[in-house]
Amino acid sequence: MKARTTNTRSNPAPKRPAQLWQLRLYVMDETLKSQIALTNLKTFCEHHLKGRYRITVIDLKKHPRLAKGDQILAIPTVVRRLPSPVRTIIGTLTDTARVLVGLDLRAAH
Repeated sequence: MKARTTNTRSNPAPKRPAQLWQLRLYVMDETLKSQIALTNLKTFCEHHLKGRYRITVIDLKKHPRLAKGDQILAIPTVVRRLPSPVRTIIGTLTDTARVLVGLDLRAAH
């Protein structure tokens, strides 16, 4: 009788494409706070979401009606549109731990 060999190595599961994070940054003109928030958001995304994010900057001085859709009450504000659920963070995003929790990348302690 001939010995049978079995391939015990299984094929790895195909990788699912990483979901694109869609972020909106609401600002009012090019104020210092707005510039700091944008710089901090870009830095944060490059570090934690590299290649998986899109930032749309919405200047409420030019487009005030857009504030209603995401219920913007203060600026600067970041709204995570995708992945669901929608999440909102107000401020210049200087506290990385708060941003991680706010965008739901890490659970609060």
